[in-house]
Amino acid sequence: SKAFAQKLSGDMLKRYASLAKKHKLYLSLGGIQEKVDDGPDKIANSHVIVDPEGQILCNYRKIHLFDVDVPNGRSFRESSFTVAGKELVVVKNDEVGNLGVSICYDVRFPEMYAKLRERGAQLLLIPATFAMKTGMAHWEILLRSRAIENQCYVLAAAQSGKHNAKRYKELKKGPPRESYGNSCIIDPWGTVIARASNDSPCLVIAKIDLARVGRMRLAMPVSEHRRPDIYHATSAAEKV
Repeated sequence: SKAFAQKLSGDMLKRYASLAKKHKLYLSLGGIQEKVDDGPDKIANSHVIVDPEGQILCNYRKIHLFDVDVPNGRSFRESSFTVAGKELVVVKNDEVGNLGVSICYDVRFPEMYAKLRERGAQLLLIPATFAMKTGMAHWEILLRSRAIENQCYVLAAAQSGKHNAKRYKELKKGPPRESYGNSCIIDPWGTVIARASNDSPCLVIAKIDLARVGRMRLAMPVSEHRRPDIYHATSAAEKV
C-alpha cells in the first residue's frame, strides 16, 4: 500500500479528475492510499469524491482501522502503516443527494452511520475489500442493516478476486488472499436492488429515488424516536 501512495495532488487523482470531467460523472474513489505528513512510514486510507467538473468535493480518511488476529489464521495491523481519520464526512449535494462517506471496516460500527444520517446523509457509500469468510457470513447483512437502520440507500463497491497471485506463487507462500466482491446497491427498505457477480469486474446500475427516502422517513420516523439522552447516560447500576 505504501508503495502506491500519492498525495491527492498526484497523477492518479488528476487522471480520475479528467475522467470525471470528460464523462460528466461523480466519482466515489475509495480506498485510496494517500500520502500524509505523519512520516514516511504512514499513509491514510482515504475515500475521495470528485464532481463532474473534476473538483475534489471531499476527502474522508478511514476512522476505524482493521487490527485483527484471526484465530488459526493471519494477523492484520492496518494501524502499523495507516493514520486513523478523525472526522465524519457528509457531502451535501442537490443533484445526487447527500452522501455519507465511509470505508470497508467502518460498516461494523452502526453509531457512525447513525451520526451520518443525523447530519443529513441520504446515501451511504461503503467501498470495501472483505475476505471470503467474513464476506459470505456478514457482508450483505451488515449493508442491509445500515440501510434499514438509517433509511438510506447503500452503495457498496467491493473488490473481488485473488490478490498478488503471481507473487504468492513465486514466493511459495500458499494460496493468495482472496476478496469476496459482491458489490451491492440496497434501498432504504433493505432490499438489494442490484448486485455484481464475483467472477469478474462488471458494471452495476440502479435507479435511486430520493423522494422514497423522504416518504419512508415520514412513515416511520425512526430518527425522531432515538434516545441519545439515555444511551449515553450512566445507568443506576453503574452509579452503585
